[in-house]
Amino acid sequence: MSQVSVLFVCMGNICRSPTAHGVFRSMVVAEKLADAIEIDSAGTHAYHVGNEPDRRAQETARRRGIDLSDLVARRVDPADFGRFDYVVAMDQDNYLSLSEICPEEHRDKIYMFMDFAAETRSREVPDPYYGGAAGFDRVFDMVEAASAGLLAEIRSRHLR
Repeated sequence: MSQVSVLFVCMGNICRSPTAHGVFRSMVVAEKLADAIEIDSAGTHAYHVGNEPDRRAQETARRRGIDLSDLVARRVDPADFGRFDYVVAMDQDNYLSLSEICPEEHRDKIYMFMDFAAETRSREVPDPYYGGAAGFDRVFDMVEAASAGLLAEIRSRHLR
């Protein structure tokens, strides 16, 4: 079984992408695929480098049995495009930011996260940073749906 690597990306790497990192990691561990799938998260901007995930994101995840406390915000590095098989953007703005810095030979690795959630109409995971707790719950629900779809995609394409 070959290893597959996934990088989740939002703007600051404190709300959406660490939530996706934690949820996806939990699914991967539950499926006993931790040795087969490498997971990380990063931001397109350096606003929060070195910080832990937003307190509200951590509380939402903790209520649902997911621990994000070991995650630390970092900025996307151009080397990430060579290192990761899937560079997964939370929204169109971050997708475009990634496309601008991605070498041409790795452009096929950039994906919109919600494209993996077939039953969801939204193409973007909204940024809950300036809203209340309900926004973090909505993001978590969306992330769960897209994570299940991404894991199914990886299983069918890479882990036969």
